[in-house]
Amino acid sequence: MDLAINPFSSGTRLRDMIRAIRACKTAAEERAVVRRECAAIRAAISEGDQDYRHRNMAKLMFIHMLGYPTHFGQMECLKLIAAAGFPEKRIGYLGLMLLLDERQEVLMLVTNSLKQDLNHSNQFIVGLALCALGNICSAEMARDLAPEVERLLQNRDPNTKKKAALCSIRIVRKVPDLAENFMSAAASLLKEKHHGVLISAVQLCMELCKASYETLEYLRKNCLEGLVRILRDVSNSSYAPEYDIGGITDPFLHIRVLKLMRILGQGDADCSEYINDILAQVSTKTESNKNAGNAILYECVETIMGIEATSGLRVLAINILGRFLSNRDNNIRYVALNMLMKAISVDTQAVQRHRATILECVKDADVSIRKRALELVYLLVNDTNVKPLTKELVDYLEVSDQDFKEDLTAKICSIVEKFSMDKLWYLDQMFRVLSLAGNYIKDDVWHALIVLMSNASELQGYSVRSLYKALQASGEQESLVRVAVWCIGEYGEMLVNNLSMLDMEEPITVTESDAVDAVEVALQRYSADVTTRAMCLVSLLKLSSRFPPTSERIKDIVAQNKGNTVLELQQRSIEFSSIIQRHQSIKSSLLERMPVLDEANYLVKRAASTQAAVSSVNSAPAATSGGPLKLPNGVAKPPAAPLADLLDLSSDDAPVTTSAPTTAPNDFLQDLLGIGLTDSSPLGGAPSTSTDILMDLLSIGSSPVQNGPATSNFSLPGIETKPIPVTPQVVDLLDGLSSSTSLPDENAAYPTITAFQSATLKITFSFKKQPGKPQETTINASITNLATTTFTDFVFQAAVPKFIQLRLDPASSSTLPASGNGSVTQSLSVTNNQHGQKPLAMRIRMSYKVNGEDRLEQGQISNFPAGL
Repeated sequence: MDLAINPFSSGTRLRDMIRAIRACKTAAEERAVVRRECAAIRAAISEGDQDYRHRNMAKLMFIHMLGYPTHFGQMECLKLIAAAGFPEKRIGYLGLMLLLDERQEVLMLVTNSLKQDLNHSNQFIVGLALCALGNICSAEMARDLAPEVERLLQNRDPNTKKKAALCSIRIVRKVPDLAENFMSAAASLLKEKHHGVLISAVQLCMELCKASYETLEYLRKNCLEGLVRILRDVSNSSYAPEYDIGGITDPFLHIRVLKLMRILGQGDADCSEYINDILAQVSTKTESNKNAGNAILYECVETIMGIEATSGLRVLAINILGRFLSNRDNNIRYVALNMLMKAISVDTQAVQRHRATILECVKDADVSIRKRALELVYLLVNDTNVKPLTKELVDYLEVSDQDFKEDLTAKICSIVEKFSMDKLWYLDQMFRVLSLAGNYIKDDVWHALIVLMSNASELQGYSVRSLYKALQASGEQESLVRVAVWCIGEYGEMLVNNLSMLDMEEPITVTESDAVDAVEVALQRYSADVTTRAMCLVSLLKLSSRFPPTSERIKDIVAQNKGNTVLELQQRSIEFSSIIQRHQSIKSSLLERMPVLDEANYLVKRAASTQAAVSSVNSAPAATSGGPLKLPNGVAKPPAAPLADLLDLSSDDAPVTTSAPTTAPNDFLQDLLGIGLTDSSPLGGAPSTSTDILMDLLSIGSSPVQNGPATSNFSLPGIETKPIPVTPQVVDLLDGLSSSTSLPDENAAYPTITAFQSATLKITFSFKKQPGKPQETTINASITNLATTTFTDFVFQAAVPKFIQLRLDPASSSTLPASGNGSVTQSLSVTNNQHGQKPLAMRIRMSYKVNGEDRLEQGQISNFPAGL
């Protein structure tokens, strides 16, 4: 052929076209070559070229594999399939499988040709039809051709039987209702000698088991004996070169039969008992020094764990996994660890026997094996072995890789918290983990440690001495520093005076100056960490009360932060310096030890926050996530109060609150935010136990000053904090309030209302609207002091829902005369963006001083006139 004349004619050989495409240097050149070749093939198809039809189809298949469209050649596939010769049919069926799929409508045209070829006298043509049907069979084709395939399962030729079995799998997957047609044929195939037929038959039986329960029961009754015979024959057979792999006879057939046994024996005690003996035989006779043998043993273990096996057989299976853990192949050890994690729920004691080997895997060089082994060790821990296992893990923590420390630390902390029956042991382990990996400990862990130390009064002296020694040795661990400085600040006198000594302890010599030195070093070392520095400042402030001779030195250290660029540290430094210098009379009572923290309440909040975090990760609603909280004995789950009930704004006739309400211990928002602050009660009233939550969200200062910006609190565990100025923001907590109101005349007069009244204060609101702006209202508030004592530093603040905009003008005065002799006025401008749909709603808060003592009152206003 003269290629120089037309190298891309329809008669070009496939290899020449491939060579021309590969010679292209750019994608554009390749596209040009493919376009020319496709054009030549189209021309040949339209001219009815018979000589090169199969060659053109081969080239189209190569072009299709390059990703170019070849739909114009689909009908050529059907013509080649309808041809009489084997070469044409082979190319036609190959093109059919490559160029078409079961979604193509043109596929229906080939059903008749497939039916004819399935009945052909040439076994090779029958094989082509079975292969094509097994790859692209649709549900309609399956129903039409199932009888022919079922008949071919009884064919004499083993290759035809094998292909018919594989084609039957596709038919059963497409039309599960046809499964019963293949049951008896599949069972009879298990009596064949040819291994290819046996593997196909076993695979067909597995698919039939998935199709229906009736089929599964039939195969249980009629196949088990044949499967046992196959497995016994293969296990005991002599060397057969055609099936031998690594000295093991046909491991693929082994594995397929074991998988089918697992399906048949699962949940059926009689079937499981019948196959117990052969499983034990395979488990003991198979060599484990070859990879093929290990594959069979692993599948055998899977089967034993999946059926109703005897306890002795399960122990044998777990021992096989124990041997896998000693294998040098990382893949074998990894799959053994995975299987042991499943087996631990079946037979924990048998897995416990391999605890030492599993612990060695935690120290493996391969990171995936380390992590999987660590998870398995975590599952193995119980009340009897927690101490030795924890010791092993903590010892390894000292030498483990940096990348692995985080996972290892998290597991150790979880184990210690979960199984600690002895507080002393818990403290010892946590102190050691803090010393070795304090930088990897999460905040909730050391928060829980502080809570426990607060409750364990008999161990507070031991704790502060242990932490002081650990701080001297491992001062670079951040969490250790935080816990240590907190403990030194709270229990510094126990450290210096060796109070509450345990029998096993030896006295240490620590002076007051040494204690201050430890905190000062921590303050200087962690100059970039705001939380640690803030805790150090609080600790120093408390030490100034516990160790009066060091007050001047502490004052100088604290004063160094007065110019700090971090506002929180700057304010702490200024306020703490003022306490040390000017407030000696109240310093001792102000800096007393923190009250004992409620451990049960903390655990409830921690469990709730953990559950909420898991819910958000899983994108699941909080109401349906997780399950019940695991609470300590004797602790009841707190009921979650609805938000509307908490704010009591769901009805129009909600009364005005006349004093700061007492928040329930399990208040919804308080639990959510983890806050529990206290406020002074109004003059002559009982002290309130908590701060109003909405006002806390707005961060309205607990230490009133003159009218100005609101304040925000920076909170740390066990630290008394002071407010810092921030810009107040409106909080959307009242957005659920909805009520339809009628729009009155813009010029209508609105009555003056008593917005708030208590034994000490009375506040009235008068209203005014601008013509043409019904959504805007000016409120003039008049505040009167009903008590016999003058109020100073008076501050009036308000909070509104998101759909309302609020602007407060300065008050006329910050002093309220006694006995109603004069009043303070303040103007409020509100814009109701949903005017006519939702009424005004507001919460107010008043703070003031009586003889230098702070007072606080707050309330809710819901009696605004209609139309505002």
